Amino acid sequence: MRATIKDVSREAGVSIKTVSRVLNNERYVGAATRARVQEAVTLLNFRPSTAARSLAGRRSFQIALICDNPSPYYVYEMQSGIRDRCEADGVRMIAQPYDRNSVTLLDDVESLVDATNVDGLILTPPVTDYPAVLDLLARRGVRFVRISPGGDVDLTSSTFIDNEGAARMMTEHLIGLGHRRIGFIAGHPSYATSAQRRNGYLEALQTAGIAADPALTVEGSYDFASGAAAAEMLLSLDVPPSAIFASSDDMAAGALTVAHRRGISVPGQLSVAGFDDTALAGFVWPPLTTIRQPTRQMAYQAADLLLAGEDAPVERREIGFELVVRDSTGPAEK
Repeated sequence: MRATIKDVSREAGVSIKTVSRVLNNERYVGAATRARVQEAVTLLNFRPSTAARSLAGRRSFQIALICDNPSPYYVYEMQSGIRDRCEADGVRMIAQPYDRNSVTLLDDVESLVDATNVDGLILTPPVTDYPAVLDLLARRGVRFVRISPGGDVDLTSSTFIDNEGAARMMTEHLIGLGHRRIGFIAGHPSYATSAQRRNGYLEALQTAGIAADPALTVEGSYDFASGAAAAEMLLSLDVPPSAIFASSDDMAAGALTVAHRRGISVPGQLSVAGFDDTALAGFVWPPLTTIRQPTRQMAYQAADLLLAGEDAPVERREIGFELVVRDSTGPAEK
């Protein structure tokens, strides 16, 4: 038979109320008592019913992820990180994709809140910076944490990486290989990360004394198709770049495909670099040099901030990035 909270109470030698406090991660429970309850939970393989926990208090023990990203690899890593953290607290994650251009976005978010009574939400770019969504959640009294916000960074807790610094590091890597005409494929303008990565690229050029050529920057949408279209434009210039730095791995994969179709050797004639280090970076040929954005860890920490409780102070957690050099970049042709 399935163990009940009464069984845990009896095994740990504490009241049912104390067991409930431990299960709900509430304060005012001593470390020794908490340990006894957790040992009893493990021994009895006790799994609390979400419905029963909801009836016992105001919490639904559910949080929702609001996401709008064209990369399935990014979305998967985001969901995995949040789910890993939620499992530790017995909380269910609801992943809800949305179209940033939808005229019903606000209604859809409000309907989600009403239908599920979630304890909080995690917002990802670009929704993380949509004032109307932020105002709606604040007005409804719904707690939320943001990933990679570009503005009002002290409004709520958030997780992020130094996008500017990461893009600067990648551009410096390409400059160090002798490249002077470096094409840049920017992300969609509705994402704050797009401007941040573009700024890092421009800063690196300026520091190296390389004049920025507007023709070498093309706007994309963080997806494969836009990366391929941007690469076609860059490689059709009278003086094409010797390197292309794309703001996402999906766009970099699009650039690689165009280079292969044109018979351009990578990295012999053209270096290609990406950003994110999703699984895709290792699937393409040659494997992508990229910036490792720890998406899963960013998501895990965002969930941790959301589950910290209503009294937790606003906190910004910066997660480190890493330059990963693979076979898609090499020295510029002499």
